[in-house]
Amino acid sequence: MDQSLATWLLILLALVTANLPFVSERHFLLLPWYIPGKERGGSVAVNWVISVLFAAVLVGFGFIIDWLVGGLLFVGLGVAGGGVLLLSLSLVGLLAVLIFWVPGVCVVKGDAAHKPFVVRLAELLVFYALVGVLGFAIESSLGNPFAKTWEFYAITLCLFLVLAYPGFVYRYMMRRRKPSTSPV
Repeated sequence: MDQSLATWLLILLALVTANLPFVSERHFLLLPWYIPGKERGGSVAVNWVISVLFAAVLVGFGFIIDWLVGGLLFVGLGVAGGGVLLLSLSLVGLLAVLIFWVPGVCVVKGDAAHKPFVVRLAELLVFYALVGVLGFAIESSLGNPFAKTWEFYAITLCLFLVLAYPGFVYRYMMRRRKPSTSPV
């Protein structure tokens, strides 16, 4: 895979994942606190344990991304490396869909409830971390990774928030018309 293709693919993925929490009412995280619309089953301790287990699954998913895409699995493939990288990226995408499908099914029963802003922000930060891990893995598969300091993370987080701006505008700033019930 070419470096510029990998860069544009990562930018496109960042654009989609940055806007996803704002354009969707679906939950992407299992959080321990009460969410409107969620059934109040289980104790607080059980909710915390489930949330910690889901966080561990997300961390494990980050290691799987690094292992599959970062080249630890497919070392020294030469010319076939680009195709194998695309195959591993599609496998990571499939795993991501499966992992983030679970909270949407488990959290809210029945009608989708309105997600609070704090939940959207937490989802945004998790997506930032996962896109960052994928970026590090692609960088290490294409060549030598560079050292990163706190300034790099601050700048990339700000850029990720800028990419999330269209979704934020759509969710919170656009005026939505209510259907009129007046007879014609």
